[in-house]
Amino acid sequence: MNFSWRKPWKRPRRLTPCKKSLLNGEVIGRGFNQPISSHDPCAHAEVMALRDAANQIKNYRLVDADLYVTVEPCTMCSGAVVHARIKRVIFAALEPKAGVVCSQMTVFKQAYFNHEVEVVSGVMAQQCSELMQDFFKMRREQKKQLKLQAREGKLD
Repeated sequence: MNFSWRKPWKRPRRLTPCKKSLLNGEVIGRGFNQPISSHDPCAHAEVMALRDAANQIKNYRLVDADLYVTVEPCTMCSGAVVHARIKRVIFAALEPKAGVVCSQMTVFKQAYFNHEVEVVSGVMAQQCSELMQDFFKMRREQKKQLKLQAREGKLD
């Protein structure tokens, strides 16, 4: 399957690099990071994609679904993946600080979980790295512009 990463923030709405849940090759859920805008500490992109997928198929168990993510999931998102019974997590870049699939630990290999999750890492790593760098460069530029406008008294 050829999977294309896009720059979702180029759309009219401000989005971060998104996550997708797929079942039988069909996208059943999408998500983007929104903990600040939604005032929800659990609104990581992976969780939002799982919520969207569960709503689409009307079942919180996403058996045989794959989750595509740009960056290695954190502890919370990994727990949600296990509870949703995701078959496979495919991600591009390691997250050395907070990633728990490979970087800080191998959470999916813990014996106390009642579900095993396959992991595929490094998929389109270069493209995703560039995507993330472009996104954060754009965000830094936006913040810089806001600061300049505020100094000049142009910010309402």
